[in-house]
Amino acid sequence: MSSDLRAPTLGEIRAARERLEGIALRTPLLRLEWEPPGGAGSRPAAEIYLKLENLQPIGSFKLRGAANAMLQGGPERLAGGVYTASAGNMAQGVAWSARRLGVGATAIVPDHAPATKLAAIERLGGTVVKVPFERWWQVIAEHRYPGMAGLFIHPVSDTAVMAGNGTIGLEIFEDLPGVDLVLVPFGGGGLSCGIAAALRELRPAAAVQGCEVTTASPLAASLAAGAPRTVEYQPSFVDGIGGKALLPEMWPLVSSLLAGSQVVSLAAVAAAVRLLAERHRVIAEGAGATAVAAAMALAATVPGRKIVCIVSGGNIDNAKLATILAGGVP
Repeated sequence: MSSDLRAPTLGEIRAARERLEGIALRTPLLRLEWEPPGGAGSRPAAEIYLKLENLQPIGSFKLRGAANAMLQGGPERLAGGVYTASAGNMAQGVAWSARRLGVGATAIVPDHAPATKLAAIERLGGTVVKVPFERWWQVIAEHRYPGMAGLFIHPVSDTAVMAGNGTIGLEIFEDLPGVDLVLVPFGGGGLSCGIAAALRELRPAAAVQGCEVTTASPLAASLAAGAPRTVEYQPSFVDGIGGKALLPEMWPLVSSLLAGSQVVSLAAVAAAVRLLAERHRVIAEGAGATAVAAAMALAATVPGRKIVCIVSGGNIDNAKLATILAGGVP
């Protein structure tokens, strides 16, 4: 476990952007087309923007952190290959980067990982090792999988990974200097803390909040208690975020960098997935639409504010997407 884990500096985040040139896309920031309840033609009190990380080559922001960490590792540390523990998106980022660098990649995945993400890992040349959820969580907590060779790339608790993620914060500030609030899907805190580390230097007035679902919201419980808390976890179609607890080494960063947690229902997330598809032809996975669901709930309470939602990924099973587009909740 990384007891000395720290947030990346602005210099490290800027260095990550240079390192990722030609690898990760600079994704667009679009205004959400949406009318809140209350009358035809009415406009939301807040301006809502979409940071479309689903457009990355692997369909997820995870490419930024994975590639930055691996490039910093250097040839000697990569010689034996790499592995990670991931529900799917970080594994794709690691596999994509490993293929580009000519090394082997393995992904330890939980047994409920979606078929779309598993197929993508294998398509990118990665090897999949499926384990029960509890065993998968143990790998994340211990930063290792006994008997597995290669360099372990942690999906969250790694300063280099957070620096790669923080490049999103640079782009947000450059495209929307007056941003007031950034809503970020919260899995372990690597994305939200990376973005917050950038913005605390560039735009201190901007708040960064994590977004969770009611079936898995350890951040909200921990912030309310002032200390890490374990919650009941229920798997759902929102598979890219949420867990039963915060990683202990992330708590000091999360509690100091994030301004709060927004918790939304599965139905609200499904509605956000549907809205993104219908209005913008944007395909978002459950985690990717969670921040949008939170922004729509908040919009009327923060008049005049500029809210950026991180659409973190678009890797959703076709059957689940079809159910959502038909008006259901998978």
